[in-house]
Amino acid sequence: MSASLDYLTAAQAILERIRRTQMDAIDRAAEICAFTIANEGLVHMFATGHSRMFLEEMYPRHGSFPGFHPIVELSLTYHNQVVGANGQRQALFLEHIEGFAPVILRNFVIDYPDSFLIFSHSGVNEVVVEMGLEAKKRNLPLIAVVSRDHCERSAARHSSGKKLPEIADVTIDNGTPAGDAMVTIPGLDDPVGPGSTIGAATVTNALKAAIAEKLVAMGKHPLVLSSSLLVGDEASRRKFDASYDDYRRRLKRVYGCE
Repeated sequence: MSASLDYLTAAQAILERIRRTQMDAIDRAAEICAFTIANEGLVHMFATGHSRMFLEEMYPRHGSFPGFHPIVELSLTYHNQVVGANGQRQALFLEHIEGFAPVILRNFVIDYPDSFLIFSHSGVNEVVVEMGLEAKKRNLPLIAVVSRDHCERSAARHSSGKKLPEIADVTIDNGTPAGDAMVTIPGLDDPVGPGSTIGAATVTNALKAAIAEKLVAMGKHPLVLSSSLLVGDEASRRKFDASYDDYRRRLKRVYGCE
């Protein structure tokens, strides 16, 4: 029982660290995203590995709204097949290949007033750093969500010598200690129980709430996906359709359909 309590204590420390140190960064990131969404743009989001979860956490989820465009490469994120075709060795290999990010972005029309949000626990792997550099080449505001502790203790891997926070306009710390795993068990050499999921999901939803608050203040009420338990079945269906329709409309330009 003590190991599970140790994990909960460490998880609570992450939440407190974010609350105590990251509110200003979250607010500045929310300003960027709210401006983009209010002006009919998209917040393009990118991640590799497990970090892709937070792209899905941002939208579509209950209590979420359109304005976010997830760029998810299955070759970098597909975890169902640990070995064999689409296995982890391939994904881990590809995220270190320079030149991949511009190839990915050739598929999209990305321009003002868009912005970019990149999730990466380490903030040093080649493809995420390169994606950040590509965003800045397009003069897009860039937000990074990383573990500051892990990133600062890691060597830069991209040939530019840069890490993601050095490129980003705003960096939000997910509050997780270096190494991610947080629980040490006597007799076991390696710690267990990663914390980055809790930290990054907390940042995602705190940022989402701050963006919604700013959009309302701007008179641009977001089209929220709302549960039928809150608004009833019919109203929930209408809200889902309206939200999805708005998202589809925003995507037309990104795919060159306007």
